[in-house]
Amino acid sequence: MQPEDYRPLVSIVVPVLRDTRELAGLLDAMRADRLDARIEVVVVNGDAADRSLAPLRQGAAMVRWIDSEPGRGRQMNAGARVASGRWLLFLHADGRLAHGWLEALAAAADRPDVDGGAFRFTLASEHWAARIIERGVAIRTRWLRLPYGDQAIFVRREWFETLGGYRPLDLMEDVDFMWRLGRGGRLWFPPVPVRVSARRWERDGWLRRTALNLALLVLYLVGVGPERLARWYYGTRPAAPDRRASSIGVP
Repeated sequence: MQPEDYRPLVSIVVPVLRDTRELAGLLDAMRADRLDARIEVVVVNGDAADRSLAPLRQGAAMVRWIDSEPGRGRQMNAGARVASGRWLLFLHADGRLAHGWLEALAAAADRPDVDGGAFRFTLASEHWAARIIERGVAIRTRWLRLPYGDQAIFVRREWFETLGGYRPLDLMEDVDFMWRLGRGGRLWFPPVPVRVSARRWERDGWLRRTALNLALLVLYLVGVGPERLARWYYGTRPAAPDRRASSIGVP
């Protein structure tokens, strides 16, 4: 039994919006890993009317469930407000952290040169293009210091609060957050992989998806607003079910 003032090492915050199947797989993986007392899990649902999560809520006692307004930045902020961990780790429902991630954060807890970071991006695909995309992401992360949200961004709680959390942007909320964190904080990118679903690349085409999102990043960096980028990315202002892809996750 933990003391009343006990704080877990890590709070995993998972924003979802009509992601029932992906979330079910993630929770199954967490059960298989036998989460220990150093971890708490907060799932933030952006659609309170979505009843498909009801069976998952009943079968996942280790999860704290909350509802919020849709929008990944808003959802992650809502999860952070109720989380109690010393580290906040933002994980997408289709992401799977490899063994060693918790040990990495436990070691970083005593390192004054680490305020936040992200894990090594890998795609759940055997396609040759997946390996090229992974190399491109590694280069972007190393040289631009700009990991995306699907790399499982982590940050010390005090730094998250200092920055005011994520901004409620229509797109690029993860890039904006890491840019601000990197300006004042010290970033670390451990070699532990996070494995991400390749469904968007398989659906849209490897070259087309990569080229589109690379163009969006360049446009954002030269000053095009997130609202305009979101319109281009989604075609029109997205309906709620499509907002789950607000982090583009390519080099």
